[in-house]
Amino acid sequence: MRHFLVVVDMQKDFVDGALGSKEAQAMIPAAAEKIRSFDGELFVTFDTHFEDYLETAEGKKLPVPHCIYGTPGWELHEAVAAVIEEKPHVKLQKYTFGSTALPRLMAEFADGEDFTIELIGLCTDICVVSNALILKAYYPEAPISVDSACCAGVTPALHEAALETMKSCQIDVI
Repeated sequence: MRHFLVVVDMQKDFVDGALGSKEAQAMIPAAAEKIRSFDGELFVTFDTHFEDYLETAEGKKLPVPHCIYGTPGWELHEAVAAVIEEKPHVKLQKYTFGSTALPRLMAEFADGEDFTIELIGLCTDICVVSNALILKAYYPEAPISVDSACCAGVTPALHEAALETMKSCQIDVI
């Protein structure tokens, strides 16, 4: 059995940058420890936008430039980057909330073996839930979990709502 950990968008702009929050900052030590102690393969997603962000569909609904490729806000938070760089990992840029490339990459890495999937990251109510639901759709029989202590939402209420949504879709919340 293989074990996959998906580290969703633990970028500076979501921690202490353009869309950062005190909840995101507070969960960084737990997330770093989770990554450090994880025995399996790491997949690290990067929310990726470009200079024309405000002209995109997302930018029109969330007019806060963030995670612009090549800027400091696009980079992983330092504490997370330090532990990720110690381990083999796959980096994956995504241009919207969820990645349809992620399930295909996991299938390649699994090479026919069964696997578990755990997700951590930011923001619980946008990108974490989107990726969790995509993975559940691709792999309905795979054990999929989200570590709530290693996630943060746009607000605490939205974080809790996303956790409930994932529970309703048979994703384990730990």
